[in-house]
Amino acid sequence: MERSAVSLGPTALAARDRLLAGLDAGRPGPGERLGAERELAERLGVSRSTIRAALADLERSGVIRRSRGRGGGIFVAERKVERDLTSLAGLPAYLRRQGFQSDARVLSTATIGADAETAAALGLSEPALVLEVVRVRLADGDPISLERALFPAERFPDLLDRSLGGSLYELLETHYGLVPGEAEERIDVVAAGAAEARLLGLRRGAPLLAVARIAWDAEGRAFERSHDLFRADRARIVVRARAGPAASTLVGAAVHARGGGG
Repeated sequence: MERSAVSLGPTALAARDRLLAGLDAGRPGPGERLGAERELAERLGVSRSTIRAALADLERSGVIRRSRGRGGGIFVAERKVERDLTSLAGLPAYLRRQGFQSDARVLSTATIGADAETAAALGLSEPALVLEVVRVRLADGDPISLERALFPAERFPDLLDRSLGGSLYELLETHYGLVPGEAEERIDVVAAGAAEARLLGLRRGAPLLAVARIAWDAEGRAFERSHDLFRADRARIVVRARAGPAASTLVGAAVHARGGGG
């Protein structure tokens, strides 16, 4: 569990640490109710104001979440999955590495004409055809992201006839001899439209992390243009940097998906 840097008084700090000890031991587990403020205060022998401060600190650090309305309460935050953008691999590899069950629900596939922007990104001459794969990525059965990926049709014949529920990168490596090289990913925050909200189990207008990616193989040929929408309530971006001889040099970034391309 994460620790917050926010300063607390000694009593509230002790209460927070006792709550964390239970959560680290899996009591209660991710997604389960932690308990009401009054109940927690009585259990730990502290005042309501003390437990409120401890809970606020845990909420700020993402350890717990509050839900209001019918069925609301204080819940243990879902487990986090780290997607490390410093290496070019499919999300399923990161999910499996951290003990999550990875799956994808294929929404649609199609062979379409590449627009000018896609053709330029993939180095294609117009007119050219691309293969479109639209999926919802799942972690332990929960929707994490909505993915739309485009691949050069000529390079990957019969791709859409294959099973597309797993890692697309692994599929391309196994059946087409692809060796991934590098990728450029641009990340923005956008609001969920009606369709995205329905597919990801969110309210309309909820924040999403939009990740636009172009990937190249080891020989420098572009093979993928994709756009992923991650649930912002289940993801965060972490940037790691290393100081070089002359100046700080960015060496990587990561997306952590709570509970949950290519």
